[in-house]
Amino acid sequence: MRITRYIAELTDDKITAVVKENSSNYEISNLNCPENIVRMMRDVFHADRKAEEYVWLIAANTKMKPIGLFELTHGSVNASQLGTREVFVRLCLLGASSFVVVHNHPSGDPSPSTDDNATTKRLKSAADIMGIPLVDHIIIGDSVFYSYAEHNFS
Repeated sequence: MRITRYIAELTDDKITAVVKENSSNYEISNLNCPENIVRMMRDVFHADRKAEEYVWLIAANTKMKPIGLFELTHGSVNASQLGTREVFVRLCLLGASSFVVVHNHPSGDPSPSTDDNATTKRLKSAADIMGIPLVDHIIIGDSVFYSYAEHNFS
């Protein structure tokens, strides 16, 4: 599977465009379960070793194969702001059919915070309106993770 990282940049006309940052091969053929997603995030991005919170967006096609990955935000030791607009601009520019949001908890405890729950609810609602399903929101801790999909987004 090919993992392609993108960044969002402004054109000379101040229009947001996606620009390929880098691309690499990865051994897993698709990201159809939380375990595969977590494994890829740990192997490729060292998500379980970050000292601050990072939030990543995985844009996928209908078969849950990634068509692009973005680092959305990089926050402090226990917080990172995530804007709904920024998520959907990137998804629409790539023509994504679905998406996954992944972030880490540097404390090692992947239990969702009140802010995590509110962010997930907001993203899920916007995803339903936009017709681009939020497949999962995964929080990565030390050796464990929390999958909102496995908990029925509650």
